[in-house]
Formats: sequence, structure tokens, C-alpha cells
Amino acid sequence: MTYSTGPCFGSCPVYSVTVSPSGAARFTGIRFTAAVGEHTLSMTPAQAQAFAARLLPLLPASGVTRYQPGEANCPGAPTDMPSVQVRVNGAERGIDFYYGCARDNPRVADALRAAPDLLPLAALIGDRAAFAGQR
Repeated sequence: MTYSTGPCFGSCPVYSVTVSPSGAARFTGIRFTAAVGEHTLSMTPAQAQAFAARLLPLLPASGVTRYQPGEANCPGAPTDMPSVQVRVNGAERGIDFYYGCARDNPRVADALRAAPDLLPLAALIGDRAAFAGQR
């Protein structure tokens, strides 16, 4: 499973993390992260499973669910907010979520926002207070 954040107007951390069920993971810090570039890390299978368990219920059985401004599930969203993309099996199954849609989709936003906290990423991501999608 891959969890990737997108930029915002400001200093939101932009990174991706790919986690295997075994606990092997690859973090790529792109900008506004404490660690830039690719880093391997490992975690327990239980941590990897908790991460997947947080995200899998949000995903469709197939295809990609999009929460983007102007779409039915996001009628009026503020601009310049960050986004997150989750993919399972490459691009075959996933979710694209723009945090400006959080007001109309709080359960989805909260689950996506909290998922990285289930992994040992704090030292790699750094200060998430700058993350505009944060409460």
C-alpha cells in the first residue's frame, strides 16, 4: 500500500510511504519533511496491518474514489489545501482525497490524516503542525 501526500499553499510535508504487510517500508521525502530522499525502514507486521486496517475500509472494491472540488462528494471546497493519495496494487484500487473536502467527508479525512501516526514516521516527516489538513 502506498500513501502519498500532495502540496498545499504553504509548507505541508510532501512525501510517500510504501508499506508491505511484512513491515518492510520505503519512505520518500520530497519537500518540507525532516528527511529528504528515499529511506528504508521496518516496522512490525502489526503496525503495517494497523495502517492497512485504517485505510482499506475507505477504498472502493475496485477503481479509484476521488474527493475533489466540484464533484458530488465535494461540492464547495476551499483552495490551496493539501491532498493524499492511497493506492493498493499500483493504481488499480485507491482513493484521491483533497483536504478541502474534509468538511463534507470528516470520517474519511480523519482516517486519512491519522493513518501515518500508526507508523514510525515522525522523525522522517517532521513537524506535521504545518500540515494545513491537520485540525
